[in-house]
Amino acid sequence: MSRSVADKVNKGISPEQFIEGMTKNKEAFQGWYDKFEWSDNSDREFFESLSGRNDLRVLILMADWCGDVVRNIPVVFRALEAGNVPTEVLIMEENLDTMDQFLTMGGRSVPVVIVADAEGNVHGTWGPRPTYIQEPMVNFKKANPDREAADYQENLTVTRQEIMRRYGEGTGYQALVVQELRALIESV
Repeated sequence: MSRSVADKVNKGISPEQFIEGMTKNKEAFQGWYDKFEWSDNSDREFFESLSGRNDLRVLILMADWCGDVVRNIPVVFRALEAGNVPTEVLIMEENLDTMDQFLTMGGRSVPVVIVADAEGNVHGTWGPRPTYIQEPMVNFKKANPDREAADYQENLTVTRQEIMRRYGEGTGYQALVVQELRALIESV
């Protein structure tokens, strides 16, 4: 089944408008944005080479309350800025119809980076976090299907701690975001 976001193209807000309108986590978001550095020149050159392509549109479903948005979207913004790729933000709570087309393991997880063409045909998605960092959540969901189980919350807490450990304190994880976003765009 091919998916389309044609009804959402040019209906979102700009990355700048999103940042300006943040009511939560703005300082942390700005901090990760300011700390971004290319870890690989070939990645930087790839994103810069996108400039002038008129067949790419990126829509990002997200919310300012989400820790994964705060960690990952500054990286996505910086990479897409390098290539002047048209990028729009769709606030999750205002776009539940779209959110429900892009569930992660059956749930509403943000961010979802949607790579589409100029007509809004979806070519792929990325999110909510790099594969290596997402792995503990995938394993948790498989091992804990019953949300009412006595140990569900305890296991979820342990999973979230492992996710934070994998993110780490520094910016090393940002290279994973760049590499996965590049692989997605290269496949378009």
